[in-house]
Amino acid sequence: MKIAALASHSALDIFDGAKDEGFDTIALCKKGRERPYLEFKNIVDECILLNDFKEIYSDSIQQKLIYNEAIVVPNRSMAVYLGYDNLENMRTKFFGNKYMLRWEERLGDKNYYKILDEANIKRPKIYKIENIDGPVIVKLPEAKRRVERGFFFAKNKDDFDTKLNKLLKENIINEESLKDMVIEEFILGAYFNINYFNSMLFDRTEIISIDRRIQSDWDSFYKLPADIQLELNKTPRLIEVGHEPATIRESLLEKVFEIGYSFVNATKKLQYPGIIGPFTLQLIVTPELDLVVYDVAPRIGGGTNAYMGIGSQYSKLYFGKPISLGRRIAIEIKEAINNNRLNEITT
Repeated sequence: MKIAALASHSALDIFDGAKDEGFDTIALCKKGRERPYLEFKNIVDECILLNDFKEIYSDSIQQKLIYNEAIVVPNRSMAVYLGYDNLENMRTKFFGNKYMLRWEERLGDKNYYKILDEANIKRPKIYKIENIDGPVIVKLPEAKRRVERGFFFAKNKDDFDTKLNKLLKENIINEESLKDMVIEEFILGAYFNINYFNSMLFDRTEIISIDRRIQSDWDSFYKLPADIQLELNKTPRLIEVGHEPATIRESLLEKVFEIGYSFVNATKKLQYPGIIGPFTLQLIVTPELDLVVYDVAPRIGGGTNAYMGIGSQYSKLYFGKPISLGRRIAIEIKEAINNNRLNEITT
């Protein structure tokens, strides 16, 4: 039995955790982006080179994965580059409920707003353009890099119009981007990514780690004095380029557990058997100490590499040692194999 992943996003955490638990690993690499997975050869046993990530769906690659008895751990990159239909139709074995992946979207019949509403979890209000009556954050894909979700802030309707037109003129977004645009209420507070793990074998929803995003060029822009920000007359871009570890106030953990379990129960109703394994709730803690979830990842989060090789603080409280989310996945798979329960955690 081997563990495979598309070589991007948080694949290094997946591979490192797999090796810690004695599994061989397969990296599905795109030519021109394979170097890290060849350099870190201690955690990558085989690197399958592809001209395009879509080749993962080909009969030859699927057959190779099946022959190696590989369990594929999906990440955001796999969902984006393969597409949900291809991913759901693959014959290979996936860790988790692969049918949950398309619920990450904001539009369509299956979207994470429905999950949050079913779970009774607070989320930002959604606006139509004509109804903007205060500060908003606008989420939409970029024109050239469709995998990137562009963001910008606006203080009111006039500010929204000005900034949207500016981004269109600069070709950062285009008319196609507008079709997928979502306008959310902007909520002031502290931002956290809570990385959970819903264990079928241990029958619990665990908090494994917490991280925060590092974004370009927002990360440097907001540190400038206000007068210089105004002089620059620039709309900062929020492109995710890294993550940093974080912890949350201990008295808030009650609420963090509450929304985690509520989320899991809602997914069971909407896409049975619900979320299996890792998921991330990105949330805002307001000054009133309310938790407002503004984004959802129904798979391994993008920030788990922050704990790769050292493990996280919350995982130690379950296992007596700090582990990363990648290793937590491998522990669940090993436990399932040893107890003949692999069918409960794979699709």
